[in-house]
Amino acid sequence: MNQSIVPDSEARGLLARLPETPRILASLARLDRPIGWWLLFWPGAWAVALAGGALVRWPLILWLLLGSIAMRGAGCVFNDIVDRDLDARVARTAARPLASGAMSVKTAWAWLLALCLIGLIVLFQFSGYAQVVALGSLALVAAYPFMKRITGWPQVWLGIVFSWAALVGWSEIAGALTLPGLCLYAGCIFWVLGYDTIYALQDREDDALIGIGSSALSMGRHVRGGVTLCYLVALALWASAIWQVRPQLLALVALAPMAAHLLWQVGTLKEDGTDPLVKFRSNRFAGLLMFLACLVVGSAGA
Repeated sequence: MNQSIVPDSEARGLLARLPETPRILASLARLDRPIGWWLLFWPGAWAVALAGGALVRWPLILWLLLGSIAMRGAGCVFNDIVDRDLDARVARTAARPLASGAMSVKTAWAWLLALCLIGLIVLFQFSGYAQVVALGSLALVAAYPFMKRITGWPQVWLGIVFSWAALVGWSEIAGALTLPGLCLYAGCIFWVLGYDTIYALQDREDDALIGIGSSALSMGRHVRGGVTLCYLVALALWASAIWQVRPQLLALVALAPMAAHLLWQVGTLKEDGTDPLVKFRSNRFAGLLMFLACLVVGSAGA
């Protein structure tokens, strides 16, 4: 089991004790790496909170969490089906179930369908308008695995996809995609671009060798400056969203802890070793800071 644990895995607890087949299925859906579904979940939770629905519609946040776990898993399975040839040539991903041959593609498709059915159950918990918004992401999600083959900025596409829950959460509470929700979503795109560029630092050599795109490669020697710019744009867009909900300077102070954390990331970033993974994972805590900011502002403005 230890040989199959990649650096960003957390499969050392309960998942490590599962029988072989369930363990491989969990690995394929990245259930051993919860950071991914946390990052998918947070924008939706932020939107619900900023729109003033966190307290009265708290079950919605739990549904968003379940949906994030299922759909992030489905996205990973689909990504691995498409990328199994590339994954086999990258050191960090060579041990993945499909790339290593530990699971058949047919089984992976069946697992993908099961995860999508869970996502469908979650979808039914939303209003018709929010359901339409949620379904609007499907084509974008399906296209994402191919972006690294045709562009040097696949992380931009990931930002569009991984931030989509903000649109779903906002439309469910506000009843429409109004400007504050759109600003929140746009800020999330730049946040994703920033943190996933940090994550991509781990694969720069392998990505360059096999000829696939990465924002970490595209930024070259300017990764720190590029990520800093992404985070500053994200903060500006989030500040705009907060201001539109509650136009008071005090409301913007709620964003200060998140701003400090993001600036800490880039200020102390080391572009090699284990630090990129540490900084990437720290965005789970950053998500909590932003949620608290949205909760304070949204609750006060409700």
